[in-house]
Amino acid sequence: MMNVWRPRSRATSDHPEALPTSIAVPESEAPHDPSAAPPRVMGFWGGLSANVLNMIGVGPFITIPLALSALAGPMVLIGWLAGALLCMCDGMVWAELGSTIPESGGPYHYLRTAYGSERLGRLFGFLYLWQTVLTAPLSIGSAAVGFAQYLAFLIPSLGHQGQILAAIALCLVNTALLYRRVDSVQRLSLLVTAVVIGACVWIVLSGLMHFDTHVFAHFMHAGGDPKHGFWLGLGAVSLIAVYDYGGYNNVCMLGGEIKRPRRTIPLAVLTSIPIVALLYMGLNLSVLGVLPWQQAAQSKAVVADFMQSIYGRTGGMTAVLLILLASWGSALVVLLGYSRVPFAAAASGQFFRVFARLHPRGRFPTVSLLFTGAASALACMLSLDDLIASLMVIQIMFQYMAQCLAIVLLRRHERRDADTFRMPLYPLPILISVIGWLYIVCTSPWRHILAGVAAIVGGTLIYMIDAWRRKTWPFQRP
Repeated sequence: MMNVWRPRSRATSDHPEALPTSIAVPESEAPHDPSAAPPRVMGFWGGLSANVLNMIGVGPFITIPLALSALAGPMVLIGWLAGALLCMCDGMVWAELGSTIPESGGPYHYLRTAYGSERLGRLFGFLYLWQTVLTAPLSIGSAAVGFAQYLAFLIPSLGHQGQILAAIALCLVNTALLYRRVDSVQRLSLLVTAVVIGACVWIVLSGLMHFDTHVFAHFMHAGGDPKHGFWLGLGAVSLIAVYDYGGYNNVCMLGGEIKRPRRTIPLAVLTSIPIVALLYMGLNLSVLGVLPWQQAAQSKAVVADFMQSIYGRTGGMTAVLLILLASWGSALVVLLGYSRVPFAAAASGQFFRVFARLHPRGRFPTVSLLFTGAASALACMLSLDDLIASLMVIQIMFQYMAQCLAIVLLRRHERRDADTFRMPLYPLPILISVIGWLYIVCTSPWRHILAGVAAIVGGTLIYMIDAWRRKTWPFQRP
């Protein structure tokens, strides 16, 4: 039987009941009232906490040694600053797209609308969905595995198999916690965010109070040729920095559940980046002013070792507990954001129809959430180091580059409301973003670039086969 799709009406107001939307839901599942979509209940502080908690996960607590190994000496700090600048420019791209098309599933709608919802946008939307099906479980799983690694600092007898089981358990618990209305999750994320930021401030202040200028001077005079050359080393550090800063776009994934999204989304995106950048730079400087950089480069739990050197075993254990809280919260909000993407695709008819189901009372995606949570638990059994780097390259090669062009296309063809955010100094932030992304890709190992190309080619072939079978673009009949 042919499915009939009913697009929701478009409007220009910034009120929740009159927002423009490109989501279409199945006729058989779509009531004739606003409850056909999740309610808009998350405000600015909830959106900001979703971003910050995503950004301050386990990433910076385990990647400082990787950055020092890639590029020793003061230039590693330049790599962190370059990553922050790139993310700020890319954040302006996300802010304008999120303000223009405030829908849950974010990039899926941005790409379909900008490139033509019944033309090339169908392919781009499918490729984003394909990419997300691959990357979402690995992104969530990486936070869960980081949680398990720091848990092993508290429980040395945990072992490798125990760490895998702990990571899987974390994913399943988070899935259960998110099986409810998003406003209750908002309250939980606000509480955890406050604790995490307080912990980061404590760690940074502890380092500054015990800062050893001789130790830091030794780091500043560290030199020699990096393992793979300066420019490759700088690219590697920038990729690590972008991975750690990642999450400033999480509010865009929840666009359909944000109150006053034209204002709230840009404000949450562009506020979260400098907050986290300052915390990360303070964290790096604090660690490098207390621990010899060679020791930091070899550490498996660098912040725990750092705090233990200041406060003894008690300080190290306390830091680990706070890092566990941060990594748990990060895995929670990443799962919350990514679980909305299959729902958005299914609601517009480009993914399995069952993923468009909403909970009858809570009005949150059920099947999409359960699928993403289960896939994340399975991802915890993989070795994620090379996979995460490869999938970062996939995102850059397709999604981030495509979104930069999407801004240009939308400005040419889409009518804007007066209150829609428009990036300052256009198109300079776009040019900086494109140059930065290209540099990171070109300095990445060939195996990661080939993995990105293979993923894009594979997704394109799957789309073309399905489009030919269904006689949709580019095989549609006249």
